[in-house]
Amino acid sequence: MFKKKRLSVGVIGLGIIGSRVAAHLRAAGFAVSVWNRTPKSEPNFLGSPADVAQACEILQLFVADPKAVHEVLDAIGESLTSRHIVVCSSTVGPEATREIAKRVAERGARFLDAPFTGTKGAADQGKLVYYIGGDEETFAAAKPVLEATSKAIVRIGEVGHAALMKVLTNMLGAVTVQTLAEVVAITKASGIAPEVLATAIEHHGIRSGIIDLKLPKMMAGDYDTHFALKHMLKDVQFGLDLAGELKLDLPATKATAYAMREGMGSGWGELDFAAVLKRYE
Repeated sequence: MFKKKRLSVGVIGLGIIGSRVAAHLRAAGFAVSVWNRTPKSEPNFLGSPADVAQACEILQLFVADPKAVHEVLDAIGESLTSRHIVVCSSTVGPEATREIAKRVAERGARFLDAPFTGTKGAADQGKLVYYIGGDEETFAAAKPVLEATSKAIVRIGEVGHAALMKVLTNMLGAVTVQTLAEVVAITKASGIAPEVLATAIEHHGIRSGIIDLKLPKMMAGDYDTHFALKHMLKDVQFGLDLAGELKLDLPATKATAYAMREGMGSGWGELDFAAVLKRYE
């Protein structure tokens, strides 16, 4: 009896999330090859994106922005063929996602719009949540790979729709944390212990997963990066750009972007985006 070949997965981009995804995929029994712009000590680290494409059927991208995705596709070149599925888990916005999907289709390959939500802790535990845009056949083929690193997979719609939903949910996260920073600042300036604020929120309807995650670290002045400020600002700007196209005014999001740009100007871009609290310290 012939042994079934293991599905081969290439992970391109080994940052906070990509490196952890690659580890979970190995543990799940996939044949995993990886590449990163800056070389890293990872099993099966190959010399180029083209080498990864030659070794793998499914290519999952965790790079920073649209420019980086296009550079990866340039580097893959003719090694991208009809046997491939490109799973774009980079947050690049809906317009860029559709452009990237078109490039992939021109090579005869298939494309899945698959951004994720969840930061370092979720990636450590293999509990990301993927938003999916694309056709059912492509999704079904890539689904085992996504299941190995997630706790939930949410079908959103066509290509570009998942990318949009990712931007919208990140906007909510950014505005929530900026407001939380303002509340913590007022609490401290009024002489109330931040621990009292935490207890009050615990019994309030405003309590949420992101508050539970960020508030203890903000109170401790711990800005170890789970989601870098520079990346969250990029995502918020995607939302503002889209709102401009739709002729919608987003005052809360604009104010949040302003505060985050100030943080970038202060050199906090590599810190967690909860570092917006540092404006008040």
